[in-house]
Amino acid sequence: MEHFSPFILVMFTLLGSLAGFLAGLLGIGGGIILVPLFLWCFPAAGFPSAHLVHAAFGTSLAIIIPTALSSTLGHCKRGNVEWHQVFYLAIGGAVGAFSGGTLAAFLPGDWLKGLFGLMQITVALKLFLFHPRLPPERITPAARPTLIAVGLGGGVFSAFFGVGGGVVAVPLMVILLQLPIHLAVGNSSALIAISSFFGALSYVIHGWGSPLLPPFSLGYVNLLVAALVAPVTMVSARVGVKVAGSFTHDRLVRVFALLLVLVGLRMLVVAFF
Repeated sequence: MEHFSPFILVMFTLLGSLAGFLAGLLGIGGGIILVPLFLWCFPAAGFPSAHLVHAAFGTSLAIIIPTALSSTLGHCKRGNVEWHQVFYLAIGGAVGAFSGGTLAAFLPGDWLKGLFGLMQITVALKLFLFHPRLPPERITPAARPTLIAVGLGGGVFSAFFGVGGGVVAVPLMVILLQLPIHLAVGNSSALIAISSFFGALSYVIHGWGSPLLPPFSLGYVNLLVAALVAPVTMVSARVGVKVAGSFTHDRLVRVFALLLVLVGLRMLVVAFF
């Protein structure tokens, strides 16, 4: 238990609150915030460097599961989830997430850290520059193979980077499936819940029996950290949503995009230089 002193436990709780608040404030999934925070504070908790990145990714996915389920229920009450489509999205998402987690498990931590940094910079540039014209909404149902393919892409991205994957899934549903934006967001929440589960399962299996992992580790998923962070993340996300109404959304997104660039560049430098 020397890994989890009272100070460390309080630090995880505060960082979870910060991640949830920023996620709610900016309308962006918590994983893209949680992973860098975990990479910063896991060494202080005694996580071995060989498993540091994998534990950050796996634990982040475990935390995303209840958050995505809560979001899905909220969207479902508003009629923004089409379960027939979600069924086929989930098939692709489950396969993609398990495959993405497996691929990440066999890559060195420095490579994953560098690729995560590149992903952050790409997402930031998208927030800065990419404002697509939305295609006309589809009248006929989307083809099953297309739904499975979109789920597969979202699942691979989610598990490989330890994030929810909404930043990829929502644009794919709007552009390729031509869904209304509210339905794309609702379906994406359901897909994220499923892909996060199978992604976390992949990190559990591939980390099973790994030496030197701290107490309460189930493979590369640390259950104590997940249990501490998930509740405060969900509560603070609602606070962030309420506070967001007091600020100009475009300005908030630009500030966050700049922060992503800085964090991404730092991760690239640490990983490869």
